[in-house]
Amino acid sequence: MIGEVLALPRAQWTLVEAVRRQAARLGEAEFLSFEDEVLSFAELDRRSDVAATALAALGVNPGDRVLALVTNSAAFVVAMIATHKRRAVFTPVNTELKGAFLEHQVRNSEPVVVVVDAELVASFAGVDTAGIGPCEVVVVGHEIPDDLPEGLRRSGVRTWGGLLEAGVVDQAAVLTPEPQDICTIMYTSGTTGPSKGVLMPQAHCFLFAKGAAEAVALREGEDRYFVCMPFFHANALFMQVYACLVAGAPATVVKRFSVNAWLDQVIACGATATNALGVMPEFIFRRPSDPRDRSHRLTRVMAVPVGEDWGAAFEERFGVRLVQGFGMTEVNMVAYSDPADPVMAGCAGRVLEEYFEVVVADPETDEPLPAGQAGEILVRPKVASCFNQGYFRMPDKTVEAYRNLWFHTGDAGRFDAEGRLYFIDRLKDRIRRRGENISSYEIEQVLNEHPSVLESAAVGVRVEGAGGEEEIKAVLVLHPGADAGFDPVALLDYCVERMPRYAVPRFIEVVADLDKTPSGKVRKQAMRDGGVTPNTWDRESVGYTIKR
Repeated sequence: MIGEVLALPRAQWTLVEAVRRQAARLGEAEFLSFEDEVLSFAELDRRSDVAATALAALGVNPGDRVLALVTNSAAFVVAMIATHKRRAVFTPVNTELKGAFLEHQVRNSEPVVVVVDAELVASFAGVDTAGIGPCEVVVVGHEIPDDLPEGLRRSGVRTWGGLLEAGVVDQAAVLTPEPQDICTIMYTSGTTGPSKGVLMPQAHCFLFAKGAAEAVALREGEDRYFVCMPFFHANALFMQVYACLVAGAPATVVKRFSVNAWLDQVIACGATATNALGVMPEFIFRRPSDPRDRSHRLTRVMAVPVGEDWGAAFEERFGVRLVQGFGMTEVNMVAYSDPADPVMAGCAGRVLEEYFEVVVADPETDEPLPAGQAGEILVRPKVASCFNQGYFRMPDKTVEAYRNLWFHTGDAGRFDAEGRLYFIDRLKDRIRRRGENISSYEIEQVLNEHPSVLESAAVGVRVEGAGGEEEIKAVLVLHPGADAGFDPVALLDYCVERMPRYAVPRFIEVVADLDKTPSGKVRKQAMRDGGVTPNTWDRESVGYTIKR
């Protein structure tokens, strides 16, 4: 039976409407469980009303940005809905960002309020926020750290608990958004430039949740989701947490994915569904067999992509059905696999034709290709506000992505004769590692600032044991005379201080020069194809590890 919220007409497709309706319907029923805290549907509505009132007092108005550097928690979800209740724009960023990576996103979004975990305030060290205007800071934690970085010493600093403790609701401050309102900015990997902020309307976010809930047939009163992926990604936030919201099902959330703890956690919480992105499901499958592999309630696992050598075996071992799909932050999820089909490697399933038009086209001409032939996956929406509205303050990137009235995903795929869409690989110059799309440009910007480095190129290379994903290789040209004293360990120490853990290169290779096109563009394909050579230094050869 389709739930009341899932059946809402498109004129009411907002997350705020979903929160209000489920609060009225389900009241104190559990919505989200995180560590020792349980948040009900009604409590989410109440707390977000209070937080919206407090945000209004801090000067947050419609269209303003609220940036969140916050790990998985109830506070994250409340802050997001509260921002939406001000018709403002919630801007979650990767909690591993620091240095130039974080500064770009702060300066691009120009937030009026920054919400940050107490344990993450040090990430703002060295981040220049002087040019972004007045900004209030809200620290999620019991108290404000004494050593706040300069970038957070702004006009006002307070705690999240202090913001909510008054419990006051000003109904004039709690607004009702429309489906077309831009409500969220999520940053995706850049390729030849900095990360791009995707402008996401309310209806876009709602359809993400609705589509995922329907793809795994979430049922109120019967299902529970286990969420172990970070909330700053669309998969965890919209396809799991808010899928539970619109379906009326509870979610158990943990801070991060652990392959060793995964089975214990799904058994303990009684989850019936979960998602596992990128290399996660293969890592789970490669773990030694356990007598409890079927001692759980899981029946569905959304896994993208599924490998030929382990997909069917995963289903058999754990007694679950694997669900696949294709999408991205910009375009929503445009296809899901059919439960009637056997699991097929790379098969995203059939296009959701009510909402999207999808073709596989020649990447040079944008001419559609016949079934069976590989090309670039292009998408455009059929309904209003269920698609990205461009990249924030990057009109050139918006125009580039929307060539010939199609959004270019940068992903290679094909259709089979039955109309199923298959994902093959990426076309764009980005690196995929541990579920993160990583900007080679941003890695190179950090490397090029090192005093020994003249220029650099970062590429993803495939190595055994990486689960079909990539490891990062940095190819360096050093300044004249710098090679004699060059220490790759010292370079990694430099990188660890300035970039997210997942972006620090594993491999380093020093070359005399970078092979370039006549126009000066680095020829990276040969570097990728060359992979690890006898001249490549591997940080694992010296046991170099990076702490969380």
